[in-house]
Amino acid sequence: MKWNKFTIKTTTQAEDFLSAMLDGLGIEGIEIENNVPLKEADMAKMFIDFLPQLPPDEGISYVSFYLEDGKDHSALLKQVMDGIEWQRQFMDVGEGSITTCDTEDIDWQNNWKSYFHAFSIENILIKPTWETLEREDRDKILIEIDPGISFGTGKHETTQLCIRQLLKYVNGSPEVLDVGCGSGILSIVALKLGASSVTGTDLDENCMVSTAENMRLNHLQEGLGTFYVGNLIDDMALQKKVGTNRFDIVVANILADVIIPMAEVIPARLKKGGIFITSGIIDFKEDEVKRAIEDVGLKIVEINRDGEWVNITARKE
Repeated sequence: MKWNKFTIKTTTQAEDFLSAMLDGLGIEGIEIENNVPLKEADMAKMFIDFLPQLPPDEGISYVSFYLEDGKDHSALLKQVMDGIEWQRQFMDVGEGSITTCDTEDIDWQNNWKSYFHAFSIENILIKPTWETLEREDRDKILIEIDPGISFGTGKHETTQLCIRQLLKYVNGSPEVLDVGCGSGILSIVALKLGASSVTGTDLDENCMVSTAENMRLNHLQEGLGTFYVGNLIDDMALQKKVGTNRFDIVVANILADVIIPMAEVIPARLKKGGIFITSGIIDFKEDEVKRAIEDVGLKIVEINRDGEWVNITARKE
């Protein structure tokens, strides 16, 4: 299906008001583009180490909406233009012009799957659910993943660094805490390697859905994993639920700027001799993360690298 994309050139002051006006007219899927810098609270929720260099914020905003191609939208567009002029009485709406272009209805949610294929990390095979298991891979530990709307296919260097450490440190039947569990891939790897149970946390409620589904796909009993939505750094209730002096291994594949403040709460989660495996650390943040981990009394036992990404593994003495 083709769509007509209509874009209003306006101001950042007016963008929310115009969006509300469009919503009131029954227009859904509104898109806003501007050069306003992200706030720290927004950045903390994103899986990004490098933010794009934006041009200076000149107060200009582009509010876009989509209408089905081939239909007469003249009456609706007149309402939009009238709405813009009405808002002009109360605020600076800027140019207020509307431009249009055509666009295809592309299935973005599924097209990315063409880039995710089965791959191995030592004797672990990570395979998307939509691919068949090859005969030569049948003797490997199989992890099937459908990331859905959550982060984590296992393909990224940081995830692979963590998996290699789990291969090394999951001995016997440890209890494992997965902080920032995403699609649940590290929790599933830990269970497949012999962990007795996993506990996971994530800020995103969607991760609970993806993790539960991926546990089911890998034939893992629901009772083997307990997962919570919340921020382990400052949520005392969540810290209590997760437990104290409980875990043999804590794994966190997040971001350096999250690991640094989170380091303070990790020793209390670990048993004596427990292991903290972390990655998501870009190379120029390595020293800063290392200091944060050492400052809370953990002893660094390994540092591993894959390209520009770093894993730091530490022990609670």
